Amino acid sequence: MEFLPMSVLQKEALAGGYGVPSFCVWNAETIDAVLRTAERLKAPVILMNGPGEYGLLPPAKMGAIAHTLAKRYNVRAALHLDHGDSPEMVDACLEAGYTSVMLDYSLRPYQENVDALKKVVAKAHPRGVTVEGELGTLGQVDDITVEGGKVMTLTDPDVAAGFVEATGIDTLAVSIGNAHGIYTVLPQFDFERLAKIHATVSVPLVLHGGSGTPPADLKRAISLGIAKINVATELITAQRNSLLIQWGEKKNMWTPIAQAVAIDAMIPVLEKWLHLTGAAGRA
Repeated sequence: MEFLPMSVLQKEALAGGYGVPSFCVWNAETIDAVLRTAERLKAPVILMNGPGEYGLLPPAKMGAIAHTLAKRYNVRAALHLDHGDSPEMVDACLEAGYTSVMLDYSLRPYQENVDALKKVVAKAHPRGVTVEGELGTLGQVDDITVEGGKVMTLTDPDVAAGFVEATGIDTLAVSIGNAHGIYTVLPQFDFERLAKIHATVSVPLVLHGGSGTPPADLKRAISLGIAKINVATELITAQRNSLLIQWGEKKNMWTPIAQAVAIDAMIPVLEKWLHLTGAAGRA
C-alpha cells in the first residue's frame, strides 16, 4: 500500500464517529509492529515521529524504511511529522515522502505561528500533504517527555477559526487540559471549550497526549471533533519496562532477542488504542 494524506483518514473518522490513533514509531521494528497490528485489526492508523526520534534515524532514512515496509501490508495509513520544530525539518520530511507534517510554533507569538504555517501549507498542499498546526500550548506531566511546555495555555475558541482560516491548515491540535506524558492525576478536559472549538472550526481536531486518557473522556472528545489521537508515552513505557525487566533478571542479554520481546510488549498497547478509538474494523 501507499501512505495516504492524513486528512483523508481524519475526514473518514469524523464521518464514521471514531478516531484514528497516531502511534509514535522510531525504527523499522516499531513501524512494522504498528502496520501488522493495524492490518490484523483492519484499522486505519497514523505513524508519527519527530525531533525526539530523529537522533536515531533522520527523516530521509525513516521515510525510506516506512515506505518500504508499507508495501508489505494492506493498511489505510498516513506517515506524519509530529512537532516539527523548524522549516528545514518540514522540508526534509516532505522530501522523504511524509503525507502529513506539523510545524509546532505554538510556543511562539501568534503571528509568527500563523506566518510560518502559511509557508508550510504553500509547500505541502501542492504535494497533497496534510498540514497540522497547534493553537495553545500543551503542558508536560513528567520530566522525560520532550514535547510541550512548562506552562499550559488553553486553545481560545474565539481565535481558533481565524487561525485555521489564516493559515490554511488541514487539522488543528487543541489544548483543552490534555498534556504530554503519563498523567499522574486524571486530566480535567474542558469539554465546553472543545465543543465551542468544534462548532466554529471547519477542520478535524487533534488530541495530543493521549496516553492515560480515561476511555469515557476519549469517547466524548471524539464526539466533539477529535479525529486523531496521539499515543507515544504508553508505547515507550511498555518497551522500556520490558527491557528493564529482562536485563534486571539477566535474561535475554542478547540484544536482538531482548528487543524482539520488548516489541511484543507494545502490541497490547496498540490493540487497546485501536479498539478504544473505534478504529478497529474501519479499514
